[in-house]
Amino acid sequence: MTSPASNTPPGQATFARDLGLFDATMIGIGAMIGAGIFVLTGIAAGIAGPASLLSFILNGAVTLLTAFAYAELASAIPRAGGGYSFVRMAFPGATGFISGWMLWFAYTVACSLYALGFAGYFWEFLIKYFPSFTGFTFGLLSHHTSVLVVTAMIVLLFIGLNYRGAGVTGKTENVLTMSKILILAVFIFFGLSFIFHEPQQVKAGITPFFPKGAGGVLIAMGLTFIAFEGYDLIATVAEEIKEPERNIPRATFIALGVTMVFYLLILFVSLTAVSPDGMPGWEFLGKYKETAIVRAAEEFMPFIGVALIVFGGILSTSSALNATVMAASRVAFSMARDLWLPRRVAKIHSQRRTPHIAIVLTGAVLLVMALTLPIETVGSAASLIFLLTFSMVNLSVIVLRRKYPELPRRYKVPLYPVIPILGFLLNIFLAVYQFNFQPIAWYVTIGWIALGLFLYYTVFEKQAAVLKPQVLLSGRTDIPARRQPFVVFAVSNPDTVEALFNFAYPVAKDRQLPLVAVSVVVVPRQMPIHEGMRFVHHKEALMAKARYLAQQREIKLETEIIIAHRISDGILSAVEKYKADALVMGWKGFTNTRDRIFGEIADRVIRYAPCDLILFTARGDGKMKSCLLPTAGGPNTQLAASVLNSFARENELSVTAGVVIPENSEGRMNNAPEAIMESTLKHIDPSVKQHKMIISSKTVAGGIAMTSKDFDLVVIGAAKESLFRKMLFGEIPEKVARYSPASVLLVKKYEGIVKNTVKKVIG
Repeated sequence: MTSPASNTPPGQATFARDLGLFDATMIGIGAMIGAGIFVLTGIAAGIAGPASLLSFILNGAVTLLTAFAYAELASAIPRAGGGYSFVRMAFPGATGFISGWMLWFAYTVACSLYALGFAGYFWEFLIKYFPSFTGFTFGLLSHHTSVLVVTAMIVLLFIGLNYRGAGVTGKTENVLTMSKILILAVFIFFGLSFIFHEPQQVKAGITPFFPKGAGGVLIAMGLTFIAFEGYDLIATVAEEIKEPERNIPRATFIALGVTMVFYLLILFVSLTAVSPDGMPGWEFLGKYKETAIVRAAEEFMPFIGVALIVFGGILSTSSALNATVMAASRVAFSMARDLWLPRRVAKIHSQRRTPHIAIVLTGAVLLVMALTLPIETVGSAASLIFLLTFSMVNLSVIVLRRKYPELPRRYKVPLYPVIPILGFLLNIFLAVYQFNFQPIAWYVTIGWIALGLFLYYTVFEKQAAVLKPQVLLSGRTDIPARRQPFVVFAVSNPDTVEALFNFAYPVAKDRQLPLVAVSVVVVPRQMPIHEGMRFVHHKEALMAKARYLAQQREIKLETEIIIAHRISDGILSAVEKYKADALVMGWKGFTNTRDRIFGEIADRVIRYAPCDLILFTARGDGKMKSCLLPTAGGPNTQLAASVLNSFARENELSVTAGVVIPENSEGRMNNAPEAIMESTLKHIDPSVKQHKMIISSKTVAGGIAMTSKDFDLVVIGAAKESLFRKMLFGEIPEKVARYSPASVLLVKKYEGIVKNTVKKVIG
């Protein structure tokens, strides 16, 4: 047998897991220590004064609350798309679509900001150190055109790097991030050295601490929050990270911790190591705004140090652009995979394992934004969108804990649910407060959401409605065409493999059909189907046991492992692939869910499988010498007799045909029960020991269940209750299987009711 792990079907391209803990951490740090720290340091200082330190600390605390949520969700659901994937799982429909729509916009705007920031620092560097060349270029193209040309070039460069693959992108990110960390460490070193020799600067730089009042702190928090966006990019590339359950939480907290330390040190040095004449340090920084760090470096660093800081700005915007292009394209890819963008956007390059169309589309959109839109206005909307998205991610932790409690969560949010609730409230508070000083951000955001809702309800809702849970077959090529049907038996429990085999192979032998054993690896619906390849080996022991049983009886047995989002879909796909004439499978014997008759798996298989069905519930010690065959006649009784004949030829089994009549009924004197039993036993092989029994009981199910204590096996067919006869076994078999102390075999004759519905059911 060829397993899915070793043979991926054509067209089922997957991401390559190229990114380790260090790579993932560098993506987070690279995005966070980007243009934000260079551009926003001076702006924050001008708004809040020395209290801007408190603004950064509070933003870090708010960010940490959401980082807990990202760490839990991304490690449990390592799926491309990050925050969008989590919200989409928790809130399907329009809310999930809008979360992705907003996040893609925010990431793409951030890319545009970083690209323009790179161009600004690039020309700042050339103006300072190559004025002749700069003057010639500006004279030829104008300053504005020169900035746009460099912006376009850097965008195309990083689109190309992302197109080549996550491994190349990750290595590039590592080099850029480590280089700028080193440069900023040099800046901090010179600043702290200056303060060490001039300690009085500390008090002068931070006094008074609240020159603009507490309101300035809140305004600065809203403006600088985008500087803390970046750790979430780790979650957007979760499908490309090795050992995501362990590495994603570690990378998230390492990135946030390193970034927080650097932010506070840079801001502290900038506030206290500058000593301009006639104004406090925070006013000096506020005066120069986006170039404040460069001006601060001129105060306490040597000439080459200033050049280094300008070059650091170039590196910072480069690494942030690189990481954010990767994140934005993964959001677009994930939305397209959910059919909420055009299908082609979800294609993965068969060799490079990159979402190449999503990368190109994102690059085209960010180029248009960077070259045409008033980016400052749109950028403020991006900050607001991040706040709204982060608030939804916090809510998603609570919803998914309740909706999918079975998800393996190696990392869990501490102090649940206090932390996600607090994270939600604080993000919403900052978002609402932002309206006080940047109402235009809300207008742009509302406009973008309105456009998204229009597209959702007119195009993508209908397109996504056809999306079904996926099934990944092993892609075998040794049997190109199946002209004859098989008898299929599905196994999942090692304790019942032999019992199922003992029913399946006599049926196959009697019908002169080949036999195939299948087992399903279940992947949670929110995860990509190929994730199941990692767990295929867990089912190999079941297949090996089935093959061993077949070898003992010298019969040919095929085996196949199927990966599916639902067990029922995996079984139905096997029924279709092998043109099953009969399906034998195990069943626990009852369901605890009100709205289901036999349970989710059995209900769907019973309803849609176009073949005879044989469901087995194992009880007792496994010995089967006596069988009770309750009967009311009909095709299901004939199928039950046929199965028993096949089984009896391999085992010494006596069969007792039984008919249930009401207590105190004159039916004992009626010939009808006797006739039914005689008719049933005619279908039993004469070589099998046969008996007849009339069961007197208030209820049919109760009578059968009570009588079955004297038997090893009960074989029962579909009831004739009108409510269930066209789609399910009926209520009586469910009650018998629940309360009978004997093993129960449920059978249903295929009568062509479901016809060609399997492909529609499993998509």
